[in-house]
Amino acid sequence: MAGIFERIALMFRTKANKALDKYEDPRETLDYSYERQLDLLRKVRRGVADVATSRKRVELQAQQMNGEIEKLQAAAQRALEANREDLAREALTRKAGLQQQLGDLQTQHAQLQGEEEKLVRASTRLQAKVDAFRTRKETIKATYSAAEAQTRINEAFSGISEEMGDVGLAIQRAEDKTMQLQARAGAVDELLASGALEDPSGYAKDDITRELDALASDSSVENELAAMRAQLTGGAATTAQIDAPGESDAAESSATQKEGQA
Repeated sequence: MAGIFERIALMFRTKANKALDKYEDPRETLDYSYERQLDLLRKVRRGVADVATSRKRVELQAQQMNGEIEKLQAAAQRALEANREDLAREALTRKAGLQQQLGDLQTQHAQLQGEEEKLVRASTRLQAKVDAFRTRKETIKATYSAAEAQTRINEAFSGISEEMGDVGLAIQRAEDKTMQLQARAGAVDELLASGALEDPSGYAKDDITRELDALASDSSVENELAAMRAQLTGGAATTAQIDAPGESDAAESSATQKEGQA
């Protein structure tokens, strides 16, 4: 049972990862990471400002203590001049206490100054890293946007290619149908010419008309053959031979008839 539940959990994690990959935009992730780094940089800078403020406060306290120490020194001197040794001793005692506190403030000031320097160096390094990340982020975003645009263009071309393929098939079918109709029309014309089909217009060629048409066709063929023979032999066929090769036979027949009558 444990193995089944583990496989089910793995399947759900796989589906979830695929769904996240589908809707995840790397540019948004980069911008979010950059904002996180900027937030960290702001916190470091606030830390530097807080440490610098504490250091300045210690410096002011030290200045005040130095002023108090100088006052107590002067008061002890005046008390001693007035033969008030007890007052002079009290002033010097307070002066010693303030000097000890001043030493502690100086130690604290040195620590704060060292911490401030560390934070300033860390802030400088972090600023350099953030700037480098920002440059790389913008480069990656620009590259991703270009790749995304190229992908969309390729997909558009792919869609156009598929559509043009369908159009090509439609054109092929139309051409096939056109050729079929032309062939059918030619066959019907041949059948009408041969008399196998009746002309629906009511005009039908009789046998004599068809024979005359055949003779005209044969005459055209004979004219073309005569012209080709003339070209091959280098001579020139006469107009009478080319235009009406049967006219000479008709003339000879007429002459023969006249001689018989004579």
